[in-house]
Amino acid sequence: MNKKRVDMNIGFSIPDPALITPATIAEIEAMGVESIWVPEAYGFDCLTPLAWFGATSSRLRLGTSIVQMAARTPTATAMAAMTLDHLSGGRFALGLGASGPQVVEGWYGQPYERPLARTREYVDIVRAVIAREQPLRYAGEFYQHPLPGGTGLGKALKSIAHPLRPDLPVLLAAEGPKNVALAAEIADGWIAMLLGPRNEPFYRAALEEGFARRSARRPAAEFEVINPVPVVVDDDVEAAADPVREFLALYVGGMGAKGKNFHFDVMARMGYEDIAHKVQSLYLDGHKNEAAAAIPTAMVEEIALVGPPAKIRDDLRARQDTLTTTLVVQGDLRALRTVVECLA
Repeated sequence: MNKKRVDMNIGFSIPDPALITPATIAEIEAMGVESIWVPEAYGFDCLTPLAWFGATSSRLRLGTSIVQMAARTPTATAMAAMTLDHLSGGRFALGLGASGPQVVEGWYGQPYERPLARTREYVDIVRAVIAREQPLRYAGEFYQHPLPGGTGLGKALKSIAHPLRPDLPVLLAAEGPKNVALAAEIADGWIAMLLGPRNEPFYRAALEEGFARRSARRPAAEFEVINPVPVVVDDDVEAAADPVREFLALYVGGMGAKGKNFHFDVMARMGYEDIAHKVQSLYLDGHKNEAAAAIPTAMVEEIALVGPPAKIRDDLRARQDTLTTTLVVQGDLRALRTVVECLA
């Protein structure tokens, strides 16, 4: 971690009430935490909790990790981003992601083909709406404004709301090399997943490819790398690893189909392909507990911080001088306090 920033991630469901009280938010701010990030899958959304956190905090940056693009049109996402940025006084960061075909086609009923090209158009439109330089006209392969045909009454419109920041930051979540390169080319930052020291060279090369493109938006020195990391503090390392085994079993085994699971691919690139195949087979056959049990502690430690505080401190040293600009703690308040203290 080059900048030693530590931030907080709130999970896919409404969190423990202890994590969302004004007193707890004040405590999180007092620790020096700079931002809070909220994801979404196919349950609770990520924007509503950020409005809640923004209202009960005075300086926390509010980030989506991620807004799923299939869930909203680009213009709706731009409107939400401008709204939260205004309400928070310029503290909003828009993290976007394509998700996967199971969620996009199964939950949102949207097509998934050519996600990189679709992402490029989506970001173009979001930026155009927020910049508010002219009425929106866009003739893309996936998005057209105004819509051709229809009633014939469609009109090129400019947002009636003025942005607080016309250059509001947009970050992309990505796991595959082409998508990571796209993030370096068109976004202000990359939201990583399952990023650890072993697979960092692979991603460094992908980012460098994107930065080298003539159209690259930012130089590497100004680019954010947000790295969500599961953290479980427990004197028993194996007990601490168990919740992360369940997390990995879900993602490697169940968050995607055989042959089309990006999380599976990440662990395979790390050298765990045989284990990933076993986990996926067990999980898809309904043996979720056995799938989690098949994950060795070494695999957990690739992408998570688990064990007593002294071990976590040592493991954090292995993450020094890496791509990460912000380590986002996925865990409880004890986990957050431990990481903050270890990096103090």
